[in-house]
Amino acid sequence: MLDHQSPDVVVIGGGPAGATVSTLIAQQGYRVELFERERFPRYHIGESLIPETYWILKRLGMLSKMKSSHFIKKHSVQFVSPSGKHSAPFYFHDNKPHECSQTWQIRRSEFDVMMLKNAEEQGVTVREGVRVHDVLFEGDRAVGVQITDETGNLKEIRASVVVDASGQSSMLINKFKLRVPDTELNKGAIWTYFKGAYRDQGKDEGATIVLSLRDKQGWFWYIPMQDDTVSVGVVADFDYLFKGRVNHETTLAEEMENCLSVKERVSNAEQVAPVKATKDYTYRASQAAGDGWVLVGDAFGFLDPLYSSGVMLALKSGELAADAIVEGLQNGDTSKTQIGKWEAGFVEGMNRMRRLVCEYYDGFNFGEFIRRYPHHRGSVTDLLIGDLFKQDLDQVFTDIDSMRATKGPG
Repeated sequence: MLDHQSPDVVVIGGGPAGATVSTLIAQQGYRVELFERERFPRYHIGESLIPETYWILKRLGMLSKMKSSHFIKKHSVQFVSPSGKHSAPFYFHDNKPHECSQTWQIRRSEFDVMMLKNAEEQGVTVREGVRVHDVLFEGDRAVGVQITDETGNLKEIRASVVVDASGQSSMLINKFKLRVPDTELNKGAIWTYFKGAYRDQGKDEGATIVLSLRDKQGWFWYIPMQDDTVSVGVVADFDYLFKGRVNHETTLAEEMENCLSVKERVSNAEQVAPVKATKDYTYRASQAAGDGWVLVGDAFGFLDPLYSSGVMLALKSGELAADAIVEGLQNGDTSKTQIGKWEAGFVEGMNRMRRLVCEYYDGFNFGEFIRRYPHHRGSVTDLLIGDLFKQDLDQVFTDIDSMRATKGPG
């Protein structure tokens, strides 16, 4: 029996970040092995794409698959105030008249399978049901992984680079104690699914709706999906949602009373899934790479779901890391400096989205801001669609600070 030929890159985790990084490296002719602990399809939250995912999906060869899928088309986002007042839909196409401005509401169990199959079609060796026990190191350099294969045998797989895309339970973020919680965004979420709930018609059918709670303690997401299903969830401070409450089901029902627009929309619908909750929200790793290893997707960090940036940030980190790894493999340099060179720019973009999230929670009035600074309308839309990686967007935040200063405290 021939000895296992070592891959150039090992990827731990088959979610959107792992599928992206592995596909883009394999496209350049390198050997990539991806190990996924579960067998897909598997359930995952994070169902709304934002327009900037288009460009990475294009590089991955995924666009035609998305266009022929039955996922609901998403053209806009809409905000509902604490008093129940609906904003005008925020149409992405008005800002960028290009097909990238139409995106999708996805069912992650299906989308993730599509992404993983696409990786396989482009040369990635995908192995599901394989548990990675440890990342192997020689000194400070990652040199491979130890796995239990499908038949229960313990094996070592050597590689020039190890990519940890294993999600929030990331092996390396824990090994090196890199997790830095975001104390300002210490939120949680409780959600479920309804069939037959109200949805808008025509172009607005697939809009993500963000609805403030009446007491301004948090907000609901309302995401129309295929098969007449809607994803409905509440996000608020951890203590508010989870301390002194009876159970998650009761909390969700109580918060619907606190957001009558949501209650109304689901009044004739049937709940078709158990209530779920998550408490480990916003965090980031203190570094994205070391010699021979990289963190991508939720293994690197997760940002509050307010503007549905999760999948886009997973794809973007996968793309940026892949390009740095390919360049490193070409030059024989898999040092931290080379394969982590994308981190600073990525964090800048992530911080812009984070700032936008914090402004929302601080009760900032975006409508008033646009009225005062109409030339920023395009920049604010760029931030909302995930086009985050541009220095000139920082002027928006400079002017937000100016506006706050002129209004004074309170």
